[in-house]
Amino acid sequence: MTAEEVIQKLGLRPLPEEGGYYREVYRASGTISALNRNYSTHIYYLITPKEFSCFHRVRSDELFHYYAGDPVQLNQISPGGKMQQVVLGSKIQKGQNPFFAVEKEYWQGTRLLPGGSWALLGCTVAPGFEFADFEIGRREDLLKLYPQYHETILELTR
Repeated sequence: MTAEEVIQKLGLRPLPEEGGYYREVYRASGTISALNRNYSTHIYYLITPKEFSCFHRVRSDELFHYYAGDPVQLNQISPGGKMQQVVLGSKIQKGQNPFFAVEKEYWQGTRLLPGGSWALLGCTVAPGFEFADFEIGRREDLLKLYPQYHETILELTR
């Protein structure tokens, strides 16, 4: 299938600010009353070479599930400034991971590995995602904070 076919079949739409295409497919009916948040949410998320996930962070843990397509490089920067890069994919024998968890408040961004045409991921957020909890990474701010990651920051910001 092509990216366009997957987008159409799953009813995905552009994800504002971050990039890529998404559709929320699950929102827990229960809530954490102290936080006024659903227990969890889940989306389909698709990226292409032009539509990557730029650096952002959320106030909840985010769990990534690899579904289909080409391998994805997930980059995260901890609040202490340490970067970790993980490849999401189905080739476990080659060190790819079908699942990865990003802790709350970590900067994160994903892109296809070179030569890839699309990838479909699932993202579960707990407590549930709300756009009010989302912060986009501004290129100039991230470069000041983490100059050692200059190249990755340039690739994963707009």
